Amino acid sequence: MSADTKTLESTQDVEKKAKPEHCEISPASHPDQDNDALNIISAYTGDREWTPDEERRLVRKIDLKMMSLLALSYGLQYYDKALLGQAAIFGLRDDLHLNIGNRYSFSAAIFYLGFVVGGTPAVILAQRYPVERVLFSIVCLWGVCLLCTIACHNYQGLYAQRFVLGMLEAGVSPMFMLSVGAFYKRGEQDFRMGIWYSATGFVAVFSPLINYALGHITSGPLSPWQYMYIVAGAITILWSFVLLFYFPPDPVNARILTERERYIAIARLQTNNYGVRNTHFKPEHVWELVLDPKFWLLFSIAFLGMIPNGPGSTFIPIIINGFGFSTLNSLLLNMPYSFIAGMSNLCFPYLAYKTKNTRTIIMAGGYAMTIISSLLFWLLPRSQKGALLFACYIFPFWGASFALTMSLSTTNTAGYTKRSLASSGLFLGYCLGNFVGPLLFKSQDAPSYDSGFISVIACSAAACLLSLAYRYVCVWENRRRDKSGVIEAFDHAFDDDSTDGKNKQFRYAY
Repeated sequence: MSADTKTLESTQDVEKKAKPEHCEISPASHPDQDNDALNIISAYTGDREWTPDEERRLVRKIDLKMMSLLALSYGLQYYDKALLGQAAIFGLRDDLHLNIGNRYSFSAAIFYLGFVVGGTPAVILAQRYPVERVLFSIVCLWGVCLLCTIACHNYQGLYAQRFVLGMLEAGVSPMFMLSVGAFYKRGEQDFRMGIWYSATGFVAVFSPLINYALGHITSGPLSPWQYMYIVAGAITILWSFVLLFYFPPDPVNARILTERERYIAIARLQTNNYGVRNTHFKPEHVWELVLDPKFWLLFSIAFLGMIPNGPGSTFIPIIINGFGFSTLNSLLLNMPYSFIAGMSNLCFPYLAYKTKNTRTIIMAGGYAMTIISSLLFWLLPRSQKGALLFACYIFPFWGASFALTMSLSTTNTAGYTKRSLASSGLFLGYCLGNFVGPLLFKSQDAPSYDSGFISVIACSAAACLLSLAYRYVCVWENRRRDKSGVIEAFDHAFDDDSTDGKNKQFRYAY
């Protein structure tokens, strides 16, 4: 057996082949001078063989650093983003005159217009400049923006603050997607995406208690909700410095890796068939992405699948409060909702990690659960508090489906420029869905919000069907490539920053 064959068998998780006693990879015969990862492989002069145990130790080391930073960062982002819904029941709506018309809904929605503006520029900056510095700048500025909330004295000021906050936070999730794609093999990415995305739910378990305590600060010149934003802003600014000094952007530049670990971390990703990092923006990747139907399917799924986040992140505390519970009890009853959201965001990707090519089926199942929940909200009388709370608690499965959507975007897109823009493009759909979602829940429809939940049912059903359509497209394309006589292989994994469209040895996951 040749050395290269041993490498492929050792690293190809998706085919579940038995691992050999050792692994190795040979230098590429045609190095691309623009490709940093390929240059490192070509220049490495040490032993080019490694054992499966050595690879597992390396993955554990990467997990410890990457997953802790990504999960804490994303949890903090969600804490800051969702703070509006909890501040609303501690006087923010009254102080800023948000109870008139759709002002409160629009204050939630305008955040995602900022997301639309800020996402792509942030990702382009992260491709050109050190990721940890771009990330530090964004997180530090969004912390400052949170502090500026206390200066808002009317709804217009809050609109401006929320727009800028969304613009600053927009690049974080796409950068995290790229980082996962840069460190992990395709079969490993689902669960890792789920780990950091699940922080949205787990952080929301504890944040109501923190904000409830802050909401009872009555001394001093500020309103209770203003203290919430002061604490959130200060923590965010401090965390930005942690990211500056400790965030590993990719195997090429990660300071935590030794020279040998760096070589293995890059070489083991051969089966991804899309390289690791390339700092040169390539316009041809843009055109391929624009013409790729798989991207537009994921974009549509992200848009439709995020419509439920309107009630999910902004209105659920208010809906529970509308059942007649006190402010404290409303926050406490929101905790199971958040815990279930976190667990589903973790369990769905883990299930996809353990079962080959089931991602789209699991995604469809998540949207089906949200449809059932919305039907209960729509049809049940308000007197059925227990059943309505049950509907609340099975509602957030749409979030777990989106975690798998992110994974598919990274796994099935090759070429660094194309993958970068696909990540930011996916979050454009995410933003548009989050913008539209809150606007569908109008104050005059309270407390049942019938028209809003009917819209959620329709959009979730469409997202469910498109998930299955994406599966069909991937299966069809894989079979077409098989019939052409080009089998799945990894000869061009690091060559010329090749895209999935050009590299016919590439096969799509579904």
